Amino acid sequence: MAHPKLTKLELQIMEALWTLGPSCIRDVQQFFPAEGRPAYTTVQTTIYRMEGKEAVRRVRKISNAHIFEAVVSREAAQSRLIDDLLGLLGGRTQPVMAHLIDSGKLTLEDVEEARKTLRKLARKG
Repeated sequence: MAHPKLTKLELQIMEALWTLGPSCIRDVQQFFPAEGRPAYTTVQTTIYRMEGKEAVRRVRKISNAHIFEAVVSREAAQSRLIDDLLGLLGGRTQPVMAHLIDSGKLTLEDVEEARKTLRKLARKG
């Protein structure tokens, strides 16, 4: 199954569900920082739309509150975002790497981890 494309707000809601585990809408809304927190109804509408995209699902009902959980994993969502970004760049990874280096966000540990992964792939293939 193809993973759904998620908006920024949907990704923030997914982050809440990945962090908190199965949660009601109120708990998801309260996960946001107080400043800039979306309204309850905004979170509710977005979660219902995400349910339609099959990114989340209802797992049970406690009193009047539905409990939702993430269907899409953090790794799958990250992969989709990275694939979309690379698609915008014509599949070229060099601009991404240059930005990470220039911004200081790429550490020596990251480089060493990438080397290990590339070595494993070379052995397999």
